Amino acid sequence: MSDADLLQPWIERWRLTPDGTSFSTEIGSLLMPVVAGGEPAMLKIASDIEERRGGALMEWWGGEGAARVLAREGDALLLERATGPGSLEAMALGGQDDAATAILCQVAAGLHAPRDRPSPDSLVPLPLWFRQLEPAAKAHGGVFMKSAAVARELLADPRDVAVLHGDLHHNNVLDAGERGWIAIDPKGLIGERGFDFANIFHNPTREFSLAPGRLHRLIGIVAGRAGLEPVRLIKWILAYSGLNAAWCLESGYDAHTKRSMEVAELAAAELALT
Repeated sequence: MSDADLLQPWIERWRLTPDGTSFSTEIGSLLMPVVAGGEPAMLKIASDIEERRGGALMEWWGGEGAARVLAREGDALLLERATGPGSLEAMALGGQDDAATAILCQVAAGLHAPRDRPSPDSLVPLPLWFRQLEPAAKAHGGVFMKSAAVARELLADPRDVAVLHGDLHHNNVLDAGERGWIAIDPKGLIGERGFDFANIFHNPTREFSLAPGRLHRLIGIVAGRAGLEPVRLIKWILAYSGLNAAWCLESGYDAHTKRSMEVAELAAAELALT
C-alpha cells in the first residue's frame, strides 16, 4: 500500500489539508504535515505497538508538556505541530548546552507531574524495558556487566515512580512558540523518573556527548534542576547506556553502539570517583 493510500482516508475523515511532503521515521511510522482547522498539525500513522503506545500517552498528557493530540483512532494520530524557530540541538551546539539542558529538565518535570486521571494501561514497566541488558552482559562482559549490575540495583529499589517519556532528548523536545517547549515521540514507560534524564547525556551528537568534562558538568545541572541524587543519576546513565548499546548491537547500529559504550565507560569512571 502506498503512502497516499494510508494517509488519504484520514485526510478526508478529519478534513485535513496537506501542508508538506510525507516522510517516514526510522522505525517506519508515516507522517505528513497538514493543516487542521486552520492550524498547523502533524498526521502520523503508527507502524507498531510502540508507536501506538506513545500515541495513547500523548493523549493522556493532555498537552501538558507535550504536543496536544487533536484526534486519535486506531493507528492514526493527529498532533499539534510545533512551528517555533528554536532548536535544542542548535542551542547546545551553539554554546548554550547548559540552557538546553535546563529546558529538557523543565519539560521532564511537566511530563512527570501527577495527573488526576488513571495512566494508560499500556505503559511498559522499566524492568521489562531492560530485559535485553542481562543477556548482553553475559555475552559480551566488559562495560555491559557494569551497566547490568547498577541496573539490577536501581530496578530492585525504585524511587519517585512516574509515567516516563522513555526517549527524552534534544530532538524530541520542540519549540511551540507561545506554548513553550513540548515533547513528542514518547516510548510510554513507567518507573523511576531518574531514568528519563539519562538519554540527555548521549545527545545531541556523539562528539558532543563525549566532550571532556561535559558529563560531569551536566550531572550537576540535571541533578540540581530535577532534584535528583547525583550518584543515583550517574547510575541511571550507566544503566541506560548499557541498555542502549545492547539494543544497537542487536540492530547492527555499530556507530550508535560505540557511542553508548563510550558514554557508559565515562559514567562508570565518574561513579568510581564518587
